[in-house]
Amino acid sequence: MKKIISIVLSVAMLLCALAFVSCGKTESSKVKVIDIALSEEEYAFGVNSSDSELLAKTNEYLAKIKADGTFDAICDKYFSDGTPTKVKSATEDSSKDQLVVATSTGFEPFEMVDGNGEYYGIDLEIAAGLAKYLGKELVIKDMKFEAVVTSVQQGICDIAMAGLTVTPSRKEQVTFSDTYYNASQVLMVPADNTEFDNCKTAEDVVAILNKKTTATKIGCQEGTTGGIYITGDADDPDGYGFPGLPVTKMAYDYAGLAVTAMINVQIDYVIVDNAPAKSIAKAVNG
Repeated sequence: MKKIISIVLSVAMLLCALAFVSCGKTESSKVKVIDIALSEEEYAFGVNSSDSELLAKTNEYLAKIKADGTFDAICDKYFSDGTPTKVKSATEDSSKDQLVVATSTGFEPFEMVDGNGEYYGIDLEIAAGLAKYLGKELVIKDMKFEAVVTSVQQGICDIAMAGLTVTPSRKEQVTFSDTYYNASQVLMVPADNTEFDNCKTAEDVVAILNKKTTATKIGCQEGTTGGIYITGDADDPDGYGFPGLPVTKMAYDYAGLAVTAMINVQIDYVIVDNAPAKSIAKAVNG
């Protein structure tokens, strides 16, 4: 119970912080997204490697909702002017037939929770549909991002639905479904920052970032690709091959908290997935 209350309060505080920032609407309290892909990634859902039946049913459901327009309709709620559908989680009960989903809220627009403890987001609306398709009761287990894959690997949860990028290291822990979304890392900066205005390519952006030093602080969400992009993983044969940046990484539990820190001049920039970046910018700028 304490964990649930803590999660709700944390997200409520995050939403309040973003709302407070957006009220002033001065250039110094606004942000902008440098809409140039720094990396290309694929999102998929992760299931326990021994659960071939759930994997097959998940892929079957993904194919169905892509073919009948349901997937596009869900995305339109978050990328256009649609109204998100709130998703309720049942209480976990081993005596019931349930689909236990591991997620990590605070990653807009894929997984969020409001002040009333109701869930919403692209992944979680898909989770609700998948549970119904399977004839199971939906249970959502909200946790830190870095625990999501492990919880499925260890059999604590059935499926990981958390804006997961498919990586070689994660493939060793779980089996991934078919890809359902293509993502990329992008840079967020204060609205009055003009350093990157003339950039046309990722190389242009990186050339500027590579001139920085450890005095420059770049924020990210803990455990995500953004953090790996900052620190680099060129020496990891199973990694992305990111060379890293000559800056200081500042990791936060939620991407929105990193943006709030940037607005408060605690850090200089933020690197995050493109969809969350645009959602957060829209919320902050009003």
